[in-house]
Amino acid sequence: MKADEVSLARLMAMSQEGDRQAYATLLDACQRWLRGYYARRIAPSQLDDLVQDTLMALHNKRASWDSTRPFLPWLAAIARYRWVDHLRKLYRAGECELGSDYAGHDDEPAISARITLDRLLELLPDPQARVIELVKIQGLSIAEASTATGQSESLVKVNIHRGLKKLAHMIEKA
Repeated sequence: MKADEVSLARLMAMSQEGDRQAYATLLDACQRWLRGYYARRIAPSQLDDLVQDTLMALHNKRASWDSTRPFLPWLAAIARYRWVDHLRKLYRAGECELGSDYAGHDDEPAISARITLDRLLELLPDPQARVIELVKIQGLSIAEASTATGQSESLVKVNIHRGLKKLAHMIEKA
């Protein structure tokens, strides 16, 4: 069965009236719809748990659905709230893990990225590389970079634009 609005709304209305077979069909269709909805938003290993959690929420809230209103937006709202709750749990778990794991943090990827960045900047004319380093990496303002390099503020902006455009072109080419 395709999870279209009319079919799902009809199945939900029948489910609210006590039709067990309609309810089983509705849950199956909602499960497929939820898998597609979450597949783009979470890791595959977490998909089953979140789908089941959402189906439980649908079961608990099924009496609140108004048959004069569309079904899919109602389901999507439940799915979105479950997804946000899921992200909050992951965030909280990540905070706890960060504190205990951070002591063994490996800086190698950051060092490698900085070496690669330095090599790329060497390919640019010095005025462009210098202002990109000052503004985009060190976080100076355009005015501060202008003072540090002796370039006008408009020239700093132009050099940043041209330098980044050239870097993007080189990376795409590679």
